Amino acid sequence: MTSGIRAEIKIDEPPSCVVADASAATSGTVHSVSKSINPTEPDRVSEEFLLEPEDPDGEAGLGAGESEHDDTDDVELTEIFSYGSSSVYRFTRELGRGCPCEIVEEFDCPVVDVRTKGSALYLTFHAPDMQGLQAIIGELQQQCETIDVQRLLQSQQDHSEQNLVFVDRSVLTARQLEVLETAHEMGYFEHPKRANAGEVADALDITSTTFTEHLAAAQTKLLDAILDHDGGGR
Repeated sequence: MTSGIRAEIKIDEPPSCVVADASAATSGTVHSVSKSINPTEPDRVSEEFLLEPEDPDGEAGLGAGESEHDDTDDVELTEIFSYGSSSVYRFTRELGRGCPCEIVEEFDCPVVDVRTKGSALYLTFHAPDMQGLQAIIGELQQQCETIDVQRLLQSQQDHSEQNLVFVDRSVLTARQLEVLETAHEMGYFEHPKRANAGEVADALDITSTTFTEHLAAAQTKLLDAILDHDGGGR
């Protein structure tokens, strides 16, 4: 049975994202995005999206090229269909702009769902395994300011699904990570313990008090991440 992981992530104010910019400009939502590449122009892609503005009775239209970021204001939006207060827009852009979808696709993982709410972009894709997921998230973190892993699901041999929690190790300081790794390697967390706090502190060349302070801070950060996911029901 494959160990693939379904990932749902949220990116606030993503760079080079025309769809999120259009959604932010109207404080609206985008429910679907589709795209195609013209075989005669393989370096360009056409995209369409359905935009629902926040206020159905207000102005739903977007001006040509209207965006929140300088790196997308050269893209011209064309309204091609209307569903009452919602509209379908189309635009053409060059490949390689470095938008979040392209970053994910560089790892040979198609983005299977794209939606927005205001300036927030939500992406869903399937990573081959946890190592592949970490590589994708790491690259997104380098390009985007705020990444929130909303939900992770891993398929099981009995065809059920297991909820996973993604913990960003960058929230830990280098010292906190060293304390956790050393304590784990020495068996501090085992029952019965193979090493006590004093022995781990000696191995780190720090006092027992400093060891417990670093350990408590690291554990708090990890529990905050875990309980935030569990507590949110995601």
